Amino acid sequence: MNAHDRIIQHFHDSIRTKQVAMEVLAPAIADAGALMVRCLSSEGKILSCGNGGSAADAQHFSSELLNRFEMERPGLPAVALTTDSSTLTSIANDADYSEVFSKQIRALGQDGDVLLAISTSGQSPNVLAAVQAAHERGMRVVALTGKDGGPMAERLRDTDVEIRVPATVTARIQEVHLLVIHCLCDSIDRSLFGSE
Repeated sequence: MNAHDRIIQHFHDSIRTKQVAMEVLAPAIADAGALMVRCLSSEGKILSCGNGGSAADAQHFSSELLNRFEMERPGLPAVALTTDSSTLTSIANDADYSEVFSKQIRALGQDGDVLLAISTSGQSPNVLAAVQAAHERGMRVVALTGKDGGPMAERLRDTDVEIRVPATVTARIQEVHLLVIHCLCDSIDRSLFGSE
């Protein structure tokens, strides 16, 4: 397969994955959006975490809330736990890398807040620890996963929401995660501020 045909194949695979995910994920995305709106309406905040591309997604989500998504509106309280290099490296050095998010959640998270936990496999030890810490702090969790949901799916409570992309290829899962994040931002904006 030449380069052109391979690129076209990636587009087809991405489109197909999103078409399959669309009907499967819509109810969970709506539930997660409603959960986040209730949190923000009650003066709570949304913390987010993930590794690698999922860290970028956590930061993307946080920036859309803090600044703006598609309409001008007041900033919303959101913190990406992936951005403070001094905190991340001190926790990793003094404790363990698996605690880089959970220690921050124990310090910053409060009852009624929401954790957006992102892991394409559902197996990231530091994200699993973050889910546990969130539960200890009385927070609810929105989990973005893929594949079979991994151990993270098993650790979620009935009051949490899992948005599990029905795919096994990491790149396809990440592409759907980004679309889910935009759906959540749109749901939050429209629920809290109406249409522009």
